[in-house]
Amino acid sequence: MLRLWAAALALAVGQPAAAQDAAVVVSADTALAQDAAEAARLRGIDPAEALTLLRKQAASVAVTEWVEGEYRDRLAGTVVERDGAVTVLLTGKRPVPDGQVSIDGLSVPIRFRTGATATRAQLLAAINQHQATIRAMMTRPPAMGVDARNGELLVLIGASDATGDVAGLRKRIEALTGVPVRIATTGRPELDLSGEVVGGSRLIGPDPASGRRFYCTTGFVVTDGARNGIVTAAHCPDTLEHVAKDGTRTPLPFIGQWGWGFHDVQVNASPDAVLPRFFSDAARTVLRPVDGQRSRAGTRVGDFVCHRGEHSGYSCAEVQMVDFAPSGDLCGGPCLPTWVAVAGPGCKGGDSGGPVFIGTTAIGLLKGASYRPDGTCVFYYYMSLDFLPDGWRLVRSPPAFTTPGVLPNSPR
Repeated sequence: MLRLWAAALALAVGQPAAAQDAAVVVSADTALAQDAAEAARLRGIDPAEALTLLRKQAASVAVTEWVEGEYRDRLAGTVVERDGAVTVLLTGKRPVPDGQVSIDGLSVPIRFRTGATATRAQLLAAINQHQATIRAMMTRPPAMGVDARNGELLVLIGASDATGDVAGLRKRIEALTGVPVRIATTGRPELDLSGEVVGGSRLIGPDPASGRRFYCTTGFVVTDGARNGIVTAAHCPDTLEHVAKDGTRTPLPFIGQWGWGFHDVQVNASPDAVLPRFFSDAARTVLRPVDGQRSRAGTRVGDFVCHRGEHSGYSCAEVQMVDFAPSGDLCGGPCLPTWVAVAGPGCKGGDSGGPVFIGTTAIGLLKGASYRPDGTCVFYYYMSLDFLPDGWRLVRSPPAFTTPGVLPNSPR
């Protein structure tokens, strides 16, 4: 049975000096090379080729945003392909010539496909306007998202609903929403909570209802200008202690949590949360600095991202959806289609709140995941750092400045 867990909490807290001294702080180039090695392993390619692809991925963000703005009235989806090219799916039949940009010495092809029947804006509107009616059609409220590759509304139904008239269900949803619909089966999700302060560390705290203790993972160091703290998932316990590698526990005073609709974030205070660093490896021996932040708008289907969870360790995979609404009532009610879904199998309970990143760029906080009957992870999903609570911001080093290339004018 496919299980959905609201992944383990991510809060980074003080470690004794000896534990911190054992950790190595790596450079941005070294961090990206580590992620490239994982990409090379997963894709069966040379590490040097994988490193070039990750650099293209980062370099193409600005030009992708320009293209999406230029064709906003026809845009159905944007995908980063495995060769580093960016594919843009447009509605209508009017062709747009392919292009190529040179960014920081890297050549990035931009390819256009036409023929979609609904724009991304129309697909998102279909979810926002008809989510309640679609949920009422089924035994268990489904997950929903925008399939950017095909320009369709993707509805992920549970096993019990998959035994019925799926073709008829698809037609009813299409008639309701007026957009193309694809239905896939995920099974029945279930909710499972599962020195220096840095991200990617272990947190532990009691559940006030059951009294049981749960552990989570720390995310990133944040500040409101007056106080410093660490973020993790809001579904984790309020009362938290940081657990260092040597077992030392440090209380983290609760500041606040935001867990409705598009939020799953909690802030706990620590005077030791000062430096913009996070652990990226399973053994907590490698610290990475945070020198950049990627927005949800700058994230594309096909992007390669990594995360560190207290249970699953370090893993990387491709983004599957950037407009995803998890099933059930995991957001204090229905979730909005603002979550980003990433392919498995690198996720387990206890990872909630953990950092999602690429190289030294911070991207999000892990919320939950879907599992197969054998316990393997199908996909996980995270909250973009765009949705940090008002007044709080990421602590980071100044990002490097680059000048993106632009496409020549093309017919819209």
